[in-house]
Amino acid sequence: MIKYGIVEDIEDIRENIVDCISSDERFKCVIECDSVECFLGSLKEDDLPEFVFMDINLPGMTGISGVKLAKEKYPSIDFVMLTNFDDSKRIFESLQAGATGYLLKSTSFDDIHKEIELLLNGGAPMSPVVARKVLEFFRPDKKKKDDSNLTDREKQVVEGLVDGLSYKMIAGRLEISIGTIFTHIKNIYKKLHVNSKGEVISKSLKGEI
Repeated sequence: MIKYGIVEDIEDIRENIVDCISSDERFKCVIECDSVECFLGSLKEDDLPEFVFMDINLPGMTGISGVKLAKEKYPSIDFVMLTNFDDSKRIFESLQAGATGYLLKSTSFDDIHKEIELLLNGGAPMSPVVARKVLEFFRPDKKKKDDSNLTDREKQVVEGLVDGLSYKMIAGRLEISIGTIFTHIKNIYKKLHVNSKGEVISKSLKGEI
């Protein structure tokens, strides 16, 4: 019997995933939680799941933080993020935290079964769009950082965005006014030809800044 768990706060999604996986009699769900706090409190040394599907946007602690904490104490558990987010920042934060795979919730049930088989055979389950972003990050011909033409101060603002800071927090870190931050953001968007903070973060994680 292959034990698994799932952490998902939307009950319908959680139950559908459990029904999908447990339709194969080889699998048994031993942990079914709606928060990281519930999950961490439910882990038992003598009944650990082999893999866990983990959402990111959860009440309380995020799934990424949950993976990091759980992997420190239970390194044998494989975690596969199952989320709606496909931005580079969350993808790489998840992998750095210790996740083995990253699937989008739009993944079909048939593909979920295939990805589980891949996981059990030592692979890393990833939705195509996620795999593409990971590959692009490691491409040897990716744009050099100097191509962005950002000033040193603008690059510091970008670093703040990548670190997940708000505009106000970045202003505090750099000891400048919030108005100056907005001016830098406007110039950054113009130089990078983007329209959102997420695109800036994505370019930074790809090494284009």
